[in-house]
Amino acid sequence: MKVLKFGGTSVAHSQNIMLVENIIKKESQNNRIIVVVSALHGVTDQLIKAAEAASHNNENYIHILKNLEEKHLDLVKDLIPFSEQSSWLSFVKKHFNDIEDICNSIFILKEFTDRIKDKITSYGEFLSSNIITARLKSNGSDALWMDSHIVTDSNFTNAKVNFEATENNLTKFLNENKNQIIITPGFIAKDAKENATTLGRGGSDYTASIIASIIHADELQIWTDVSGMMTSDPRLVSHAKPIAEISYSEAMELSHFGAKVLYPPTIQPVMVKNIDLRIKNTFDPEAQGTLISHHIKKSHLENEQIAVGVSNMSHIALLTVEGSGMIGIPGVSAKLFQCLSQEKINVILITQSSSEHSITIAISEKDVFNAKSAIDSAFEDDLKLKRIDPVKIETDLAIVALVGENMKSRSGVSAKMFGCLGNNGINIRAIAQGSSEKNISIVISEKDITKAVNVLHEEFFESEIKQVHLYICGTGNVGMKLIQQIYSQNHYLKEHLLVNLRIAGLSNSRKMIFSDKGISENEFTGFDQNGQEASAEKFAQEIISRNLRNSVFVDVTASSEVPNIYEQLLKRSVNIVACNKIAASSDFENYKNLKNTARNHNCQFLFETNVGAGLPIIGTINDLIRSGDKITSIQAVLSGTLNFVFNNYDGSRTFSEIVAQAQKEGYTEPDPRLDLAGTDVARKILILAREAGYSIEFNSIENESFLPAECMKGSVNDFYDALSKYEDHFRNLLEEAKSKGKILKYVAEFKEGKAKVGLKHIAPESDLFHLYGKDNIVIFKTLRYYEQPLVVKGAGAGAEVTASGVFADILRSV
Repeated sequence: MKVLKFGGTSVAHSQNIMLVENIIKKESQNNRIIVVVSALHGVTDQLIKAAEAASHNNENYIHILKNLEEKHLDLVKDLIPFSEQSSWLSFVKKHFNDIEDICNSIFILKEFTDRIKDKITSYGEFLSSNIITARLKSNGSDALWMDSHIVTDSNFTNAKVNFEATENNLTKFLNENKNQIIITPGFIAKDAKENATTLGRGGSDYTASIIASIIHADELQIWTDVSGMMTSDPRLVSHAKPIAEISYSEAMELSHFGAKVLYPPTIQPVMVKNIDLRIKNTFDPEAQGTLISHHIKKSHLENEQIAVGVSNMSHIALLTVEGSGMIGIPGVSAKLFQCLSQEKINVILITQSSSEHSITIAISEKDVFNAKSAIDSAFEDDLKLKRIDPVKIETDLAIVALVGENMKSRSGVSAKMFGCLGNNGINIRAIAQGSSEKNISIVISEKDITKAVNVLHEEFFESEIKQVHLYICGTGNVGMKLIQQIYSQNHYLKEHLLVNLRIAGLSNSRKMIFSDKGISENEFTGFDQNGQEASAEKFAQEIISRNLRNSVFVDVTASSEVPNIYEQLLKRSVNIVACNKIAASSDFENYKNLKNTARNHNCQFLFETNVGAGLPIIGTINDLIRSGDKITSIQAVLSGTLNFVFNNYDGSRTFSEIVAQAQKEGYTEPDPRLDLAGTDVARKILILAREAGYSIEFNSIENESFLPAECMKGSVNDFYDALSKYEDHFRNLLEEAKSKGKILKYVAEFKEGKAKVGLKHIAPESDLFHLYGKDNIVIFKTLRYYEQPLVVKGAGAGAEVTASGVFADILRSV
């Protein structure tokens, strides 16, 4: 024999009830079944609302009851054949007349007791179960309606079941009635005096569980609007998956911390009788659903799965009782929990320091005031004598729990859990784990709940693909190339690196747009027209408020404003990838602060492209330092622009023409003086020296400029005029080098803690001599690479290679 329970959404209206009818017919073909039904969706709440309105002399209760009556009359008309409707329409009208009489009395007396509340709410299930029975009988099913045979005490709204009397009633009824289908209302019961009582929260599930337990059912099925229990709340985690099988202990742990499908006390009767419980979807009856059992046989793959689910609970407060007077004193905990129990305050989580100096409990936020009052009263003398400090209260918190029997005796689970949360900047306020090791519960800020649940779900259930959220600032040449590379390469990354890059935010100096689900190529194309007004600070605040997991901020601007937001983003554990050189070449204290902030908040601050576009220069320095080497000197050609200019300036064309060509081909800044003055090269050698472990400031770098002073004045057009004017100067520089059999290169050098940049004559035997086009070269001498230096060489300019370097940093950051 099986017991089937259908919730409010399953019987919300006639179309849904027809689906329920099909399920009942199918299940009853080979089994005698008992069907427990809830009230139509929302009816119980509306009945209470009507009664409360009446108790406040609000005549709106009449309107509410009229709507409910029409809803049930329409149901009869939809479900019952016309020839049988008359008696059932009268049935509905009669009982709504009774309900209205009760509300009229409430209106007059202005009194709405728990006893009357149970009487009023009992009509919801009573009516729905009778109408469904009539529907089944009208279509030829062997169905019989059964009044609630559950006997309780008189604790109205949350009555306690008398199992012995209930078993006697139910057994007698079933022995006398052998119908294939028994329909009965959930939630409602009666006390010894035949007064209506109700079973409290989850009452219909409890009804089904009690019946299944008494008749030793083969299976209890709970039909709802989801396909079983999920690995997490699908409203928070889009990739939540159904759980095929789960043990009772795992189900209890998940449901305690917010899994909405089950309410733990309601399934206790079937759990103790080892009766299998299956959760199914009324609207997708062929879906497997979730089997909850003591006899789960997990596959090898499932045995490898550490956890079965991530659950969460919102609106939590932490109360901490601490003081030196608690240490070694027996009975403090008992006193604390007793005073809370007397106020009917449920303690959700408990944690205590081993020093016995403090006890922290988690409770519902709505109970904070009563809890504090109870504790203050119970510990009044201790507080006066300062043996105990005033209760510390923290609100706006949430609990997240990782659940699974396979966590038991499995090392590294906590480290994995806390590591992924820490890497995403989620601070843990309290931790609790039972000795059963089936549950690790943490208390975090309410605003971090979506992020935390997604991070844990991804870490423990979505090992195949890691979701990364990118916020890109800058849509110039490099920014555009980077975005194109991300769109074109994302499929490869998903397939081979198990990483999905999602552009969640995009900004230039004018507009910005955001999408948690990712900005499509079409949206990107039109964002300059459709986006909101942009600023670096607004962009940062939006990133922080969205609080998405695995976030990376990418700066592909040359702005001096954008680096000002780095620190606040790093403090929220947002990784930063910077093509912009300003931060890394700013004051040494600021540079060091950003590096330390990233380290302290478990995130990355990467800027490989600050020096050599896509060349692995900074990465090479870091590898050398981490492995214990020391860099003693650096010699480098670090400007693709200057290298292009001097490689092409051979006297056949003017210096001005060569610079103009470099600008036209995209090798210079809009104002070429930023490249030719050596400022950019000075910044680069500064960054390399700092990464090599030296404290050095920009103003200490010697810059031997080859440009006449007049070239640095006026507009860009004035600059080109000055270049033409001083062509003899540039030609003399070239001829002087040629006369010595050498060539011109703009070189950066660092040695003995000092750096300088300037134009040098390079002999053919030098590593710097054979450097063509826009190539860069960096020559490192170290304690290990002393006689034969370490050389990094390759293209050091161009939007495509710079974008690829930024792309590589993005992948390194996650």
